[in-house]
Amino acid sequence: MTDQPGNPGETGADVLCDTLLANDVDVCFANPGTSEMHFVAALDRKPAMRCVLGLFEGVVSGAADGYARMAGKPAATLLHTGPGMANAMANMHNARRANTPMVNVVGDHASYHLPYDAALTSDIDTLARPMSGHVRRIAGIEDVSPATAESVAASMSAPGTVSTLILPANFAWGSAPQGAPAKAQLRAPTRVDDTRLEAAASALRDGKKTLILMTGTALREAPLEDAHRIAAATGADLLAQQANARLERGGSRVALNRVPYPIDQALEVLKVYERVILVGAKAPVGFFAYPGKPSSLLPEGCEVLTLADPTDDLPGALDALAQAVGAKPAPKPQIAAIPDLASGKLTPETIAITVGHHLPENAIVCDESVTSGRDFFRFTYGAASHDWLQLTGGAIGVGLPLATGAAIACPDRKVVALQADGSGMYTNQALWTMARENLDVCIVIFANRRYAILHGELKGVGAGEAGENARRMLDFDEPSLDWVKIAGGMGVEAARAETAEGFTELFKRAAKTRGPFLIEAMI
Repeated sequence: MTDQPGNPGETGADVLCDTLLANDVDVCFANPGTSEMHFVAALDRKPAMRCVLGLFEGVVSGAADGYARMAGKPAATLLHTGPGMANAMANMHNARRANTPMVNVVGDHASYHLPYDAALTSDIDTLARPMSGHVRRIAGIEDVSPATAESVAASMSAPGTVSTLILPANFAWGSAPQGAPAKAQLRAPTRVDDTRLEAAASALRDGKKTLILMTGTALREAPLEDAHRIAAATGADLLAQQANARLERGGSRVALNRVPYPIDQALEVLKVYERVILVGAKAPVGFFAYPGKPSSLLPEGCEVLTLADPTDDLPGALDALAQAVGAKPAPKPQIAAIPDLASGKLTPETIAITVGHHLPENAIVCDESVTSGRDFFRFTYGAASHDWLQLTGGAIGVGLPLATGAAIACPDRKVVALQADGSGMYTNQALWTMARENLDVCIVIFANRRYAILHGELKGVGAGEAGENARRMLDFDEPSLDWVKIAGGMGVEAARAETAEGFTELFKRAAKTRGPFLIEAMI
């Protein structure tokens, strides 16, 4: 052991915090343990850093995901050794699939203590790699600032990724060299390749039935306008890929649908296309393999052209393509009016109609409604302008944390969390953080008291209807969850809606009132 304890303000942990702040990382979602106490002490000395406690590490990583999607920059997370990071990994996976910038600071035992194989010793580096685009272990006190800046740069380099920085405890408490914090060297998005641009422009002139499939920053308001002009000029159709980190929609924005989740619906939608042009997206495939059904959702012989990779400047690519095909401003097609507010039975459809009518202007929707929300787009094209954030990696339990992070990133905007009840139980601790931080979130719980998606998947894979044993694994109605009591126990005001009219009244109230409010919608 050669490291010497540093004085307050002079430790490796202070240098790490200072380097984060110097690179505009000023929010830390945390669930620390003993190995991170010197980092906690350093944060106490950094009032510019906002520290947000999550009572489960999956809340921490999911909140960092939601924050970065809306803030356009990473938050830090603070996680306790390998097991703490393991609890965060499902939402690290979702963030990686969303190309979300995130800097995980994972505490480890002191470097000299690792050979003793204490109880919490694990191979953090190996654990982190599948869910991270970048992994860096701090090698010594002198390495703290360079390693931190490198991790920030990796997270922010286009298109964004999860960066995991491993901090041995002795390099946190040790006396650190004093100097200016290292600055992150960011890698900007690359310009669209001229050959690809020419190929896409040429293809759009030949009359084949063509789909332009988009994701990422191509789904912001201005590039969507360019895409609409291209479609109007060439006859191409537009779709977003099935799962997207953020889509700007509603109001006067371009109304865009996405590839359906159910494989039969997706095959039906895509069967007409002779060509697909990808803008940051992947060629569509089934979410799972199903007996007797294809993995690729495109018809046989469909040509796939890539205009832009995720690392490219996607808005720039669409602007360049619009110029290449001579696209001019074009009127948008008429959007079907949202149906009148319903009365009587409460269903996913009547909930969608209410949200379509009463979603506040400039709201943020965090969607983990799973089966209940598959038809929501149809009823919200005409809603007020809003951002739509989705579950991107398929690992359920991101919805409530995502809303938490989005609300911290955008405190002046109402956040609406559309949340399935089963997946909500994975990270319901996020409600406590919402209450503690007084976040302006309306949570809608779709209370069908079952994993409805798995009932559908049981049929989809050809295994038939659920019998008694299967229902015991797929349903949770004995005993029934009581989300009003769960929310109350976490400090969040809540009420139950059992009719369409009752839901409308509660949603209107929540939309006009600041602070967290949960509606348990009995569907």
